[in-house]
Amino acid sequence: MTRARTSSQTPGVTREFVGLDSPTARRAGAGGHPCQGLYHRGVGRKPKVAMIATHYQIDFSEHYLADYMATRGIGFLGWNTRYRGFESSFLLDHALVDIGVGVRWLREVQHIETVVLLGNSGGGSLMAAYQAQAVDPHVNPLPGMRPAAGLHDLPPADGYVATAAHPGRPDVLTAWMDAAVVDENDALATDPDLDLFAGHNSPPYSADFVERYRAAQVARNHAITDWAEAELDRVRAAGFSDRPFTVLRTWADPRMVDPALEPTRRPANLCYAGVPVQANRSARGIAAATTLRNWIGMWSLRHAQTRAEPHLNRITCPALVINADQDTGVFPSDAQRIFDALASSEKTQTSIDTDHYFTTPGARSEQADTIAKWIAKRCR
Repeated sequence: MTRARTSSQTPGVTREFVGLDSPTARRAGAGGHPCQGLYHRGVGRKPKVAMIATHYQIDFSEHYLADYMATRGIGFLGWNTRYRGFESSFLLDHALVDIGVGVRWLREVQHIETVVLLGNSGGGSLMAAYQAQAVDPHVNPLPGMRPAAGLHDLPPADGYVATAAHPGRPDVLTAWMDAAVVDENDALATDPDLDLFAGHNSPPYSADFVERYRAAQVARNHAITDWAEAELDRVRAAGFSDRPFTVLRTWADPRMVDPALEPTRRPANLCYAGVPVQANRSARGIAAATTLRNWIGMWSLRHAQTRAEPHLNRITCPALVINADQDTGVFPSDAQRIFDALASSEKTQTSIDTDHYFTTPGARSEQADTIAKWIAKRCR
């Protein structure tokens, strides 16, 4: 383990670097540990309650909530698995073991009595999978692979918070997919009847159009899965283990364009990557870089274990769901799905008038206060 204390930009907050091996991955030749993060706490404080936040591939070590929680007397471990920046290599069972390394460090090194999982954005389903596996083991490795060592010995947390969270990687990808794609190898090939951005299909979209569009999105996901399964068999027969491919045009959720669909306080015609029609024609997007195995394990509606609901159904600890009412990629129905799926009898749901990253004035303080008050009442 490597640890180095560093200064923080926030007065009164201490940051400590944590680098650890995993039961299934060791320190790299260049020196980096597979599990890395920053532990935030108030100067001179030894919190008894701490949060841990992890994402599928985004670096959460300096998560925007960390200092806010530390100044409220709650420790915060911004934690990364070996897959930070490498989502196309993601394996759920190994990622859960890496998260367990962070939870154990909080318990055994920091002597934290109450651990709360923070599932932010895509991390909502990932942290749900962790808690569910810890209390009711059910996650399986990809076909042909052995389970990650330690997968059935994960220390459970004491609380779960979902904030601006998606209901799962396959779900958010499918909801954002351009249903008009007719050839996965040709970015220009389009079904004009389903073209979200064509003048004759401009918002407000009819209920019939949205129904046909949603059905075509699901069909597109399944069609990619059909191809990926057959292609994986083909390349394996030739002695290959996998191959990469690209998924095009994934900024085309009708709600991004038409504010009349599931109305919120979000700005119209906007997504996380800017104006949807322009973002959809760029090289940027979720699942833009994937592999056959990665598609089946991460993005497939049919097979992936990265959908939140099967995990949420196993979570019985106290839970809090926070929706951001100006979010351009997560919508109230997503928060409701998460809330409804939670098996906990002690669950709370609320909304804050802000964007996905809580950047509007005062929103992060309100979010931190909401979480801190909830912890004080239910988890200490």
